[in-house]
Amino acid sequence: MRRQKNRLPIGVFDSGVGGISVLVEIIKLLPHEEFIYYADSINAPYGIKPENTIRSLTIKAADFLFKLGVKSLVVACNTATSAAIKEIRRIFELPVIGMEPAIKPAVELKKNSRIIVMVTPLTLQSKKFNSLVYQYKHLAEIISIPCPGLVELIERGNNNIADYLYSILRPETNKNISTVVLGCTHYVLIKREILKVLGRNINIIDGNCGTARHLKTVLEKEGLLNNTLEDKLQIPLRANVRFYTSGTGIEVLKYKQLLQVEGITCES
Repeated sequence: MRRQKNRLPIGVFDSGVGGISVLVEIIKLLPHEEFIYYADSINAPYGIKPENTIRSLTIKAADFLFKLGVKSLVVACNTATSAAIKEIRRIFELPVIGMEPAIKPAVELKKNSRIIVMVTPLTLQSKKFNSLVYQYKHLAEIISIPCPGLVELIERGNNNIADYLYSILRPETNKNISTVVLGCTHYVLIKREILKVLGRNINIIDGNCGTARHLKTVLEKEGLLNNTLEDKLQIPLRANVRFYTSGTGIEVLKYKQLLQVEGITCES
């Protein structure tokens, strides 16, 4: 028996652990939904690969989720969004939500300020990102900082993250920075470490909540919200999530643990 389309799961994809930070915000906003999370861990990180390679890997991941039967797809990776979002929307007949560095909210928070945007090397080079910066550069001083190797450190849970952050951010501490925009979903997992380097008075913004709200708006418009009456609005939240990875089962345990840290337990 075929499931009603609105009862199908939402697919969430990233190259690794970073997309869990997006999944957390989506679950909080849409607790009645089912989810499939896929991490292409074996090919992580994406941010140092050629754009054509990232596009091919992202399309392959989207096809994997599409064949599992998802009603929508969230590309929970800024790099993959920049490289492949247009192609994915052309190929697959379902709502596709991408990521965008939260430069607009940062500018609106405090105009005529200095804003740091932390991004992967590929995102920094992309036309999509540079067009976004150009759109708001007259409203604030936007300092783009590439962070090669940071995703790998986060994936490994490396103790050298603090040293790395000091090396790339310390030169900016005397420039009256108002806000840091996290232009990679992995970076959301190290907010505390970033604050230790730059100081507690710095605003840190990411695009995760905006992506979750946009997903809800699109699902509402398409009549795809799961309207089940089952009460899942409990603390902790119990989310129905299936995990897949191109890597190992050990990674799946790490993903579940990250959800539990955020007060979310998995039913599957």
